[in-house]
This record gives sequence, C-alpha cells and structure tokens, in this order.
Amino acid sequence: MQRSRSRVENQIRAILDAAHRLVEAKGDAFTTQELAKEAGVALQTFYRYFASKDELLLAVISDGLSDACRQMTVAADGLTDPLQRLRFYITASLGGRSRDPERYTLAQFIVATHWRLHRVFPKELAEADRPLVELIHTEIRAAADAGLVTSTDTEQDAWFIVELTRSVYHHYAYAAGTVAEVQEQLWHFCLRALGGTVR
Repeated sequence: MQRSRSRVENQIRAILDAAHRLVEAKGDAFTTQELAKEAGVALQTFYRYFASKDELLLAVISDGLSDACRQMTVAADGLTDPLQRLRFYITASLGGRSRDPERYTLAQFIVATHWRLHRVFPKELAEADRPLVELIHTEIRAAADAGLVTSTDTEQDAWFIVELTRSVYHHYAYAAGTVAEVQEQLWHFCLRALGGTVR
C-alpha cells in the first residue's frame, strides 16, 4: 500500500513539474500529449489524476502559490517585526516579475489562466489562494495585537490586500514598466488602509 501511494505521489509530482516547465516556456499553449511526454508518463496516466487540462492548470497555480509562500516564509525568517514581515510578503508577491522573458511568460500565464479558471473553478481557486491570504492574515493579526495597526477585521483585510496585490501583478504582466516602481507605493497604501503609520 505504501509503495503504491508513493508511486502515485511520484507520478503526480512528475506531471506537475513537467507542467511548470512547459508553462514557463510557453504559457498554457501546450497539449496534454506534450505534457505526458515531458513528464515521462502515458497519456492515460495523466487522465487518471486530472480530468482535463484545466484541472491540471488549477493544480499548477495552487502548487506554485504554495511553493512561493513556503519560500517567502523561509526568506522572512530573520524579520522579527510583523510589519517588516507583512511588507516583505506584500512586495515579494510582486517580485517574481523581471525582464527575463520566461518570467514574463509565467506572469502572463498566471493572469490569463487565473481569470479564465475563476469562472470554472471559483471555490477551488479561492482554496488555492488560501496560503497567501493566511500568510498575510497572520502578520496583520500580529501587528494589530502589537498595536501597530488598527485593523478590526484582519481576515477580511488580508483578503482585500491579496486581491489588490494580484491586480497590480496582473496589470504589470502586460503593461510597460516594472512592479519595482510601485512596490513601495503599494506597501504604503496597504499600511495606511490598515491604520498603520508610514515610517
């Protein structure tokens, strides 16, 4: 039983890793046949775990966001002030954008695919977003407990901040300029909205 479970997990991981590589190279313009070949699995194996390509793309977004949250948590480990961590999480959420063409492809994939999947899998996509909302929520609550902000609904405020950050990210996936130009403005806006003081 353990060996069977491990085999399933390995196959799913291989499919997700292959999908991540294809997305970085060409967005969502790949076929399930290309995906199966890249993952080194049979096409029927792919359909054993994912009913459609859209289900796979939903899993790719969820997997990527969970991984990004883990990386941000590790990177913020040395920050002791909740406002420092909150600032880092908000600005780092935009920091994946660079002038690397593959990163632009990834950003545009996230934007186009996120909104399309939102119409099909709204509940599942909200669940995929939960790790980032929870990350932001934890720090808003800690800052409120420390008297650094005056948020009275920390969970709702976390959701609004994630949605605002996503909108900025989406804008710069196609617009001229870079998110570096607005990272500090975004942070100051969020901090003021939470009732904090810009230092």
